[in-house]
Formats: sequence, structure tokens, C-alpha cells
Amino acid sequence: MRNTTLCYIERGDEWLLLHRTKKENDLNKDKWIGVGGKFEDGESPEECLLREVREETGLILTSYKFRGIVTFVSDVWETEYMYLFTADGFDGIPGECDEGVLSWIKKEEFRKLPQWEGDKIFLKLIEEGAPFFSLKLKYEGEDLVYAALDGKRIK
Repeated sequence: MRNTTLCYIERGDEWLLLHRTKKENDLNKDKWIGVGGKFEDGESPEECLLREVREETGLILTSYKFRGIVTFVSDVWETEYMYLFTADGFDGIPGECDEGVLSWIKKEEFRKLPQWEGDKIFLKLIEEGAPFFSLKLKYEGEDLVYAALDGKRIK
């Protein structure tokens, strides 16, 4: 079991996204996702968020919001509890990332890019301004076989 953060950084009608192309054995290989990563010992979700965003993008977040918890269950990977954030304030300019290529992508264009099916669910919740939520996603390989929002099955 692991704890991670994921952040979708917003600039107007764009998200700062990471096209995961550089790491070996990357469960997110070739997918477009937000930025974030694994907790270090003793970190709070917010401390992990700020550190991971700084490490992956060079940005210092100045305004962010905790949006929900996503529980990923897989027949291949270990269970992951992901603390999901959005951010709309930051200092700096995105730099190079050793896990892939960072790009500002229009929100409507993002839907067309390769991503996890479950990500589409929580991004829709974010864009609709949903209150804090708990989302459970169960995968077999790359296929989403089960989804529950706040304890109620939606797939």
C-alpha cells in the first residue's frame, strides 16, 4: 500500500500535464496525468504535494485545494491512496521533468489524450466543482472494472 499526491495545476482554460515517457517500468507510461508522487516518511499530504510539484515542475504553489481521495485497487500494482489536489496559483515557470514532458494543455483537448479511464471520472468531478469526494477505482490490467463515488457504485 502506498500514499501519493496528484495535482492538476490550472492556468485559465489549461492544465499543466505530464506526458509520462521517461521512466522504466512506469505504470503511467505514455499517459497524460497531473504532477505528484509518493509520500516521504512523516510528510502530510500538503507537504508531499508542495515538494513533488516543486521537484517535478520547479513551481512553488501559492494557492491549492484538497479535492478528494482516490483509492486505486489493481490486480497488477499495489493498492494506492491518492490525495487529489488542484492549484490555481504558483510562482515560477515550469522546467524540465525527469519523468516525462510537461505541457500546458487546453482542458477540452486533454479529454482526447491517452489517460486512465478513472482519471476521466475525477477530472469531471473537479471541473463540475464537486465537493470533497472519495472515489474507489478497481482495475484489471488497464481496464477499469469498478468505480464507486462516496461509497456508491457508479460503474
